[in-house]
Amino acid sequence: MTLAGCASIDTGGGPGIPGGGGLPVTTPAGVTDSAPPRPPTWPELDEATRRQRLARLLPTTLRDRQAWANDLHAAFVHLRIPHEPGVYCSALAIIEQESGYQANPAVPGLGKIAWKELQERAGRYGIPELLLEAAMLKSSADGRSYRQRIDALKTEKEMSDLYEEVIAEIPFGKRLLADFNPVRTGGPMQVSVDFAERQARERGYPYPVGKTIREEIFTRRGGLFFGVAILLDYPAPYDDVVYRFADFNAGRYSSRNAAFQAAVAQLSGRALARDGDLLRYRKGLAQVEASSVETALRAINSRLRLSDHDIRRDLMLEKGAEFSDSVLFKRVFALADQAAGKRLPRQTMPEIDLKSPKITRKLTTEWFARRVETRFKSCLGRVDATAG
Repeated sequence: MTLAGCASIDTGGGPGIPGGGGLPVTTPAGVTDSAPPRPPTWPELDEATRRQRLARLLPTTLRDRQAWANDLHAAFVHLRIPHEPGVYCSALAIIEQESGYQANPAVPGLGKIAWKELQERAGRYGIPELLLEAAMLKSSADGRSYRQRIDALKTEKEMSDLYEEVIAEIPFGKRLLADFNPVRTGGPMQVSVDFAERQARERGYPYPVGKTIREEIFTRRGGLFFGVAILLDYPAPYDDVVYRFADFNAGRYSSRNAAFQAAVAQLSGRALARDGDLLRYRKGLAQVEASSVETALRAINSRLRLSDHDIRRDLMLEKGAEFSDSVLFKRVFALADQAAGKRLPRQTMPEIDLKSPKITRKLTTEWFARRVETRFKSCLGRVDATAG
C-alpha cells in the first residue's frame, strides 16, 4: 500500500524554475507550450519585506499566516532558491493542492485503510485473524487499545506513529510489518519519506531533528523544507512550469523521460507507455531484466550505433539531469527529429493513472499537474497586491 500524493526521486539544483531570473529556463525548439507570465522579481527586497509580501500571497483565512510565510521563506534561504513571486507561487500551488495549507492533513477513512493493511499483511505472514484482533486489544502507550486508536485515526502522522509503536510493542509486530510503515508521504506538500531521508543524509537538514526525519515531515517547517526541495531544487529542462508540477507527482524528470519514450516509440515502431520510467524498478532499484523501452532501443541499436551495454549505461542516468547529455538521449532525438522533419518536444505530459487507498476516483498525473497550474496562475494574479 502506498499512501502517496507524489513520487519523488533524486536530488539536485538549477534551472527551469518558474520566474527564476537567476536560473535560466531552457526552451526546446518546436515546443508549442507557452511559458507562464513572469511577474516582477523580489531579490532586491530585504528579508522582512519579502516575508511580508509572501504572507500576502497566502489565504487571508489561514491561521498563523505569517508563520507559514516565515517557514517557507526559510526553506528558500536554506536551499538557495531565488526569492521571486513566480517561484513562491509554484510552491504555494502545490501546498494548496496537496493539503489546503494543513501541516498534518486529515485523510477520510484512514482507520479502515490501516485495518485493511494489517489484515492483508497478517494473511501474508500466516498470522490468524483472531490472533491479530486479540493483539490489537492490547493497551497502547496512550491507554487506548490499538484497535481503538486505529478506529480513531484522522491523520497520516497518527497512523505513522501507531505503526511505529505496533512494530516495537506487539509480539509479532516486526514479523507482521517487517519494519514496514505504510505511510510513505506526509506533511503540507505530501513529501516522500524516502526522499526526505535521502535529502537530509546527502544534502543536510537545517533544523534540529527530534526523533527522526520521518517525524520532521509532519511539521510545518520540515514539510515545507523537503517539499520545496523536491519541487525546485533540481535542474529541469522545461519551458513551462506545468511539467515541473507533473514531475512533482510522477518523479523528477518524468516529463523529459516521457518525451524520450515517445521518440523511441516513433523510431522503433513499438507501442510504449509514456510513464517516465525507462527501466524496470523494484523497491526503487533498477532491475537486470530489460524494460520495454530498453528492448525497443536494442532493436534499433545498429541505427543508434550503440551496444546493449552502452544503452543500459545511459538508461541508468534516467533519474538525473545528466541523462539529457548522454549519447543515447542525443542520438535518439537526432534520429527522431530527422524522421519527423522537425525538432520534437523534449517534454511531454506523463501518462499515469494515480493509485492510492486515499484516491476514490480515476485521476491522472496530468489532472494533478493542470490543477496545480490553475492554482499557480491564480497566485500570480495576486502578486501585484503584495506590493501594497
